[in-house]
Amino acid sequence: MPERETIVAAVEPVLTPLGLQLFDVQFTGSGRARTVRVVVDRDGGVDLDAIAASSERIQPVLDDLDLGDFALEVSSPGLERPLSRPEHYRRAVGETVSVKVRDAGGEARRVRGELVAADERGITVEFEHDAEHVDYDQIVQARTIFEWGAAPKKDQRARKRAQKKQKEVAR
Repeated sequence: MPERETIVAAVEPVLTPLGLQLFDVQFTGSGRARTVRVVVDRDGGVDLDAIAASSERIQPVLDDLDLGDFALEVSSPGLERPLSRPEHYRRAVGETVSVKVRDAGGEARRVRGELVAADERGITVEFEHDAEHVDYDQIVQARTIFEWGAAPKKDQRARKRAQKKQKEVAR
């Protein structure tokens, strides 16, 4: 099967006219049970019509790559989306994330909070009283967290943090 990059290069141009971005390409199974999973996204999310339209455009492109027998699966990343590449993290800035981190000693722990920054080296997660920078090579697994109900606006979060700090200083 061609490399992931070959499929990405072939699929991205057919998604752009639909207003979609390629979120990920995954491979599962083997032999006649091989599946090429193409995950698409756009600001505001995707609906079934977008999934169907992208599937119709992607299938002929993959057929031209002569992948052999495979099933095509096109989906959205979902509400709680996995984060694995720097561009995934950059798109998730401002969202609540759960990140499983492994330190140099091999100990694993989970960090949960607001993703406030993502660059080429790693991410910064802010939680109650602190923020932590985590390099990508320390991340074992990460995903966004969907929280039911209306999320407070960022300026409200900042105001609450400032009020909390003022209370702590006043003590």
